[in-house]
Amino acid sequence: MTDHAELTPGDRVALLVPGSLTYLDAVLSLLARGVVPIPLDPRLTAYERERILTGLDPTLVVEAEDELAALAGETGLPRARPMHVTSGTTGTPKGVWSGVLDPADAVALVEEERALWGFEADDVNLVLSPLYHSAPLRFASGTALAGGRVVVPGPFEPALVTEAIERERPTTMFCVPAHLQRLFAHWDRHGWPDLTSFRLVAHAGAPCPPALKQRLIEAFPAGSTWEFYGSTEGQFTACPSEEWLERPGTVGRARPGRRLSVDPDGTIWCAVPPYARFEYYGDPEKTAAAWQGDEFTVRDVGRLDHDGYLYLDGRRHDLIISGGVNVYPLEVENALREHPGVADIAVYGVPDERWGQRVCAAVVGTATAADLDAFARERLAPPKRPKEYHHLDDLPRTLTGKVRRDQLAGTTVTTFE
Repeated sequence: MTDHAELTPGDRVALLVPGSLTYLDAVLSLLARGVVPIPLDPRLTAYERERILTGLDPTLVVEAEDELAALAGETGLPRARPMHVTSGTTGTPKGVWSGVLDPADAVALVEEERALWGFEADDVNLVLSPLYHSAPLRFASGTALAGGRVVVPGPFEPALVTEAIERERPTTMFCVPAHLQRLFAHWDRHGWPDLTSFRLVAHAGAPCPPALKQRLIEAFPAGSTWEFYGSTEGQFTACPSEEWLERPGTVGRARPGRRLSVDPDGTIWCAVPPYARFEYYGDPEKTAAAWQGDEFTVRDVGRLDHDGYLYLDGRRHDLIISGGVNVYPLEVENALREHPGVADIAVYGVPDERWGQRVCAAVVGTATAADLDAFARERLAPPKRPKEYHHLDDLPRTLTGKVRRDQLAGTTVTTFE
């Protein structure tokens, strides 16, 4: 196995250790040398590790804290982007590879994040999500590169986060809606901390129910809350909550330096600058399918209004075709989330001999199946109305908040025509 001192630009280092300040230091040190870290979930089984790493061909695999510490120390401008892997909810995870950046692109990459999010030396970033995910690592890295401080309380636990807010007085935080739901429930029971230190609370990763979004806006300082839309592959939009209030449901306009377009079939494309280009490591066919010129797509579906604000309809991978009609789960979920008895919902398709697929819904909340069926009949055309409902205590999700629809099939009850 390659020794860390022998690593050269373009080498890849798989990191299979929990997130910490040492982890962040190691990532930034590798990037300063042009060595590309591959952040991975340390809880992966041996089977999963082999399946993922075989396709990524790492130069070095780090599985212990002392090995991680040995990688830290180098400082300087990142000369590469970490190679994150796609979530795997739609198939085998793929590495998103950008190689080693030239000096101008390396500077532009850091400056773009700093200009958008305003990272400064007096920032304190509170980390809620595992650092092997792209968004929390990006916010932590941006803070550290600006000379700010990063706080990593450990695995997400509302009580620990509350203590960190009270003790550290953070200025920035990235979260997913599931974090907000748990934090607000904890604070309702045990008392609310002083949130006035925050200047930026950014959320992404999953649709945010409107009632939760409203509560977020009310809880944190005016002008501090943002939503952004992106993927492992790259970033598309950013949206301050004040713009969302004017256009409920939008995920915002294109980030600076990017351009959005939507195909006639609704597929979203995003043109990006050179430093944001990527390929799927070792998969030229998948790479070619993702790009047309300087635009890429992850096959999400949506629409743009006349002012350039994007609205998401879902992922093409989640598409349900029922009786020849295309049904996007997100559209159905957004309609049913308006019911006051729905705390969370996920819509998915299951095989059906008559229709090809039938639309089903897993629901968290007090609304009965009959309530939801009546509600759906007022708001959705017949092909989009769930035919089956199942009540759960919680939806199965990845740690980045994405619903595992593949774990929902086969659990439905209460059938409607």
